[in-house]
Amino acid sequence: MNEQKRVTNPIYNLLPANIEGFDSLAELALDMQWSWDHSTDEVWRQLDPELWEITHNPWVVLQTVSRDRIKSVLADPVYRKTVDNLVKTRRQAMDAPAWFQQHHAKSPLTCVAYFSLEFMLSETLPIYSGGLGNVTGDQLKAASDLRVPVVGGGLL
Repeated sequence: MNEQKRVTNPIYNLLPANIEGFDSLAELALDMQWSWDHSTDEVWRQLDPELWEITHNPWVVLQTVSRDRIKSVLADPVYRKTVDNLVKTRRQAMDAPAWFQQHHAKSPLTCVAYFSLEFMLSETLPIYSGGLGNVTGDQLKAASDLRVPVVGGGLL
């Protein structure tokens, strides 16, 4: 499962990245699809039930939970298998051709920039106040599901 090349980012220096299995948790936490697909909720709830209940933000849970707690939970074979299966499912979904790849396989389009002041993707990322955020959030979620190559850009 750890065959994927490690992404280097300065923020990883602050996280317990040397713990076996941590990369898989980070991969799941940084995937915004969790905000509308709740298949990973139990993973975060098991790390810290109270913090999960307050924030519903995997990245905050992962940054806040102690190294000992992360090691302990990842040592549980059932938990680890759940995480590995979620990562495997995510990667398979990303590798499988979705609507855009099936219908526009030869398109020269490689990326579309979507600029907006608001993106209602999740209550954990409060960069919206109403209608505009709702529309852009829904459009980005649909683009993600269809795997249309879109990148959202805003002021945050």
